[in-house]
Amino acid sequence: QVQLVESGGGLVQPGGSLRLSCAASGSIYSVGTMAWYRQAPGKGRELVASITSIHTTNYADSVKGRFTISRDNALKTVYLQMDRLKPEDTAVYSCKADLSPSIYDFGKDYWGEGTLVTVSS
Repeated sequence: QVQLVESGGGLVQPGGSLRLSCAASGSIYSVGTMAWYRQAPGKGRELVASITSIHTTNYADSVKGRFTISRDNALKTVYLQMDRLKPEDTAVYSCKADLSPSIYDFGKDYWGEGTLVTVSS
């Protein structure tokens, strides 16, 4: 069974840093684009950053210059390094990955359950 498991959330003071990880496990033939989304209390879900299999990246304007997305294709893992965190970064962060379970399947999106990031003094 294919699944994505996030880790690394928690409480951090404004200006601090956190690193999120999201690992794909199960029967996986290929991994396409991987991405991080977030949903703040009372708001809709928004794309934070994405990275393709050849490491092309894309960021939301609100996190450019502060967050860095990266991936390890061998480990089927995507990371989000978050620096200079602000209270408005408080949200549940979820990863999404385009995964193909076998050579016979087209890729489809899988989601992790999410990890809470709280930025507060």
